[in-house]
Amino acid sequence: MTWQTDPVLAHLGPFTIHWYGLLFALGLFGAYALVRYFAKKEGIDPARLEPIFPWVVAGVVIGARLVHTLVYQPDYYLAHPLEILAVWQGGLASHGGILGGILGLWWGARRQGIDPLWLLSRTAVAALFAAVFIRIGNFFNSEILGRPTDGPWGVVFARIDTLPRHPVMLYEAAAYGVILILMLLYLRRARPTREYSLRLLGWTLLLIFSARIVLERFKIPQADYGAQLPLSVGQLLSLPFVLAGIALILAGTILSQRSRS
Repeated sequence: MTWQTDPVLAHLGPFTIHWYGLLFALGLFGAYALVRYFAKKEGIDPARLEPIFPWVVAGVVIGARLVHTLVYQPDYYLAHPLEILAVWQGGLASHGGILGGILGLWWGARRQGIDPLWLLSRTAVAALFAAVFIRIGNFFNSEILGRPTDGPWGVVFARIDTLPRHPVMLYEAAAYGVILILMLLYLRRARPTREYSLRLLGWTLLLIFSARIVLERFKIPQADYGAQLPLSVGQLLSLPFVLAGIALILAGTILSQRSRS
């Protein structure tokens, strides 16, 4: 398959609409709609979530941009610091977006008097919806390229080169879609307890970032210094989230056992 679709969806006067931007926005609003659904189902007024959403979006964009510029391409952006602000030029790192989103959500939840752990665990599941759309947006942008492959599933990104490559961004989209379905099934037994929220968040983080560690091996190095490391930068950034997921599952299990005794 040869992929040469224009990443620009439309020009509206002085404005340019990119496929990536549209899919990014749809993913965020879809995730927000899912969190509202979870809140309503569990007896929380969804209107209380509205003031939190801008904090989460700001955290996602700022965190994703800072990690992309200062972790993946530090030499260039430290030499051109004003370009860190040029978000419209592309370059957002999902690890930073997740960390920034967590901080924004935690801050917003405390301001609204909502249990941050409850909201964080449900938002982590809903974020998978956004992740699917964002990775499809990466496909339209011909970015996050995979290594060359001889397999029939290889895609030639004509805007980049003539090599058939692993469409690793689509692998990720599929993985996040499967994990989303699994976690939605797990949420059917949702209970408003701290131990349940701990395990829900733990399993979500563990599955997401375990998938990332596996799929990173299909990607070309994204950091200039990545070849010098035993693991890719993406894999190294995923490890703390995997460990955090295991710790949260264990904490939830211990808390559940104590509550029964």
